[in-house]
Amino acid sequence: MPFLDVQKRLGISLDRHMAIQSAEQPYKIASRCHAFEKEWLECAHGIGATRAQKECKIEYDDLVECLLRQKTIKRMNTIKKQRDKLIKEGTYTPPPHHLGKGESRP
Repeated sequence: MPFLDVQKRLGISLDRHMAIQSAEQPYKIASRCHAFEKEWLECAHGIGATRAQKECKIEYDDLVECLLRQKTIKRMNTIKKQRDKLIKEGTYTPPPHHLGKGESRP
């Protein structure tokens, strides 16, 4: 225990801001990837960086996917290409609300 607790006197908590999603959130709602980050931190805590890279790879990959959404974007692009291909072939006609045409209701 330090003689002078500088963090407490200044109102700063450096430990709380070490993780990306762990900072105070507005309206006390957890951020989108908070659960994935928590799982990764729980797995990597106390085993060291070298072991954590091997043993916690699944948790880390889940966190990175949640933050960047690379697989999701790739999948959406594949779906759009397939839809465009089917429209071009004439085997699929999208509903009017997918074409930007509004409904004829008042």
